[in-house]
Parts: sequence; C-alpha cells; structure tokens
Amino acid sequence: MTERILCVDDDPNVLQAYQRALRKQFHLEIALGGEEALDAVIHQGPYAVVVSDMRMPGMNGVELLKRVKEHAEDTVRMMLTGNADQQTALDAVNEGHIFRFMTKPCPPEVFAKALQAGLAQYRLIRSERELLSKTFAACVKVLADVLAAANPVAFGKAARVRHLVRVICDEMGLKSWQIEVAAMLCQVGCVGIPADVLAKAYEGRALNAAERKMFETYPRASRELIAHIPRLEEVAEIIAYQQQHYDGGGFPDDGTEGDRIPLGSRILKVALDYDSLVSLGGSKETALAEMNDCPGRYDPQVLAALSKALAITNVQVVRRIKMTALVDGLVLAEDIRTSSGTLICAKGQEITRAIRLRLRNSWTNLDIPSAVKVFMPAQLAHQIELREGWQDFANTED
Repeated sequence: MTERILCVDDDPNVLQAYQRALRKQFHLEIALGGEEALDAVIHQGPYAVVVSDMRMPGMNGVELLKRVKEHAEDTVRMMLTGNADQQTALDAVNEGHIFRFMTKPCPPEVFAKALQAGLAQYRLIRSERELLSKTFAACVKVLADVLAAANPVAFGKAARVRHLVRVICDEMGLKSWQIEVAAMLCQVGCVGIPADVLAKAYEGRALNAAERKMFETYPRASRELIAHIPRLEEVAEIIAYQQQHYDGGGFPDDGTEGDRIPLGSRILKVALDYDSLVSLGGSKETALAEMNDCPGRYDPQVLAALSKALAITNVQVVRRIKMTALVDGLVLAEDIRTSSGTLICAKGQEITRAIRLRLRNSWTNLDIPSAVKVFMPAQLAHQIELREGWQDFANTED
C-alpha cells in the first residue's frame, strides 16, 4: 500500500502549494485545520507522516500531534510553522513527540528531504514492530508446543482455561493480550511434574505432602520459564499468582491479597477452578454454587462476571441440611463417608427415595454426619431460610 502523508494547515492556499510542489514525489493528502485532520487520522488512516502548522483555530498543532500519537502511535509527526519561538518548539517536542521541527518558509527541496526521512522512520518503526510481533508470537507458540508435547493433559487444561479467560474479560470489558497469553502459558511449569501427580491434582484427589509441595511449585516454575522473554514480564507476574486466593490464602502464600493480586491472576484463579469442577462432572450451575460457597477465595467481581457470561438462570447454592430434611431432586455437594473412610454416597449423586433411605439408615447405624452439604435452587434455599427457626438447616460448623 502507498504510504500516505497528511499535511495540515488552516490556510487552503498553503495546502494547495504543498500539493503542487510535492504531488509527483509523494502521496500527499490535506486537511484544513486540526479537527478535520484528527478525523482523517481516526477514520481514514493510517498515515505514515502527519505534518502540521502550529497556529490554527480550535485545535493547535501541538494538541493535534499529541492526539495523533494517541490514535496512531506509529505515525511520524512533524511541525512546519512560522511561529518558531522556543516555547513552541519545546511544546512540540515534549507533548507532540515530533520527529522534525521546520520553520516557514521552507524550501521545497528541504521539505521533501524531511518527508523522505519521515517515511524512512515510519518504515523502520513498522518493520521493528513486525519483527518483535513475530518473534514474540513464535516464543509463545514454542512454549505452548512444548507443553502440548510434554504434558497433553496440562495443555488441554490451558486451552480450556484460555477460552474461559476470554469470556470473563469480554464480560468485564477488558482488552488485555497479557491475560490471554498468561492463560495459554499458565500450565507450562507443569512439564516437570509427573503425570500421575498432575492427574490427582486436577481430579481433586488428595495429595500427600511431597506431591503437594511438588504441585505448588508449578506457578513459580512457569514464571521462571518466561520471565526473561521480552514483553512477557507482566504475563509472568500474572502466572505467578494464579493460585493465590483473594483473601491471601493459596500459594505462593506470600501475603499478597485483594486488589494487590494482579487482576489477570484473579481471573485465572476463577477460570482454573471452574474448569476443574466442570471437568469432574459438575454442571455449570453447581460449579458456580460451589465456588460461591468459598468466601474469600475469589474476587467477587470476577466470579460475578463468569456467572453473567455463562448466562446461568437456574441459580444453585450450597447448603448444609439435616439428614431428616433431605428431599428428592437435591444433589450432594460432598462425598458422604463413615469415620473409617468408607464411601456411602459420592458427590454429585442426586437425592432419590432410595438414596434418602440409604443415608438415613447409615446415619442410624453407622458413624456418618447428621447433616450433609447439598446443591439446591437458590429459591428453595430462600424459602427454607424463611421458615421459623431455620429448622431444616444444620447449625454445625463445616
């Protein structure tokens, strides 16, 4: 595409003179005043070079070039003015970040050389940006490919979490490539964890002390793998705190809490845990109910954004309810075991008449709790809570 130059002045005769003198050498367009020029940059860009006069009605040249930088960072900015006082030059350099400052009258050959230099600078900026972008993209892809080859389970989780992170960011109105890349690479530190240990962790099974210590190193290992890659410093910090709880729990357990935890990390934590719960067979409604039953673990705004993005209408909550108050249709939110560890009913089991009888018999004859955690519709929970004495809900602590 031909590189375009935009010349800006409030005098149409000056603009026409530019066109006559330079039309054979450059693709030159004109704008009468700052407002017209800014509109052209926003709606008709990109322009390789913008050359502006200083004194114009409404928006002066310094303000225009400052706004051009905000909307078109790669565009090279120049000033050509008859108002060549020192303050104007300082403002143009400091606020407009100009490439050249020229004074009127400017001989055509001098002006042409300045424009050629501006085009060369634009090409340099674009080529460096393209090189950095390709190098950066290649590094991210290599890391993702390493994870996919070394640990397909971890790669699969990262792929699912990336989708959830994008959904949450869209709901929150966030546009951050760093958060999405963090989601892609959040599990890269798992390459050094044995597959069986990782499977246990993902499936929510208990880890022994050595296994837990090993698993809890993966965010730090992930950060160390990517922290020295240019432009990934912020991504590394997001990854480092992906398992930190909003109230400061979790790991790395260094006391960082609340909004001091990177927002991307808070989003990752919600996405990671939601994916784990759904991957274990839970519905999106029960997964959100279980997460809402963990006060202090998640940023409430992020959790609300996920709930809204998933368009959950059948809102579920977790309640501990007395064994005698169980009704058909509820779903167990925890495993029911005897004190010796024998499994009576598994989490996720729907309450039926037969299950109720089994649980009540076990409660009578075996050592199991007198109340169980269940998922139930929020409306039903509200109705129970309104009953006098709250007799159906257990008063025992978890």
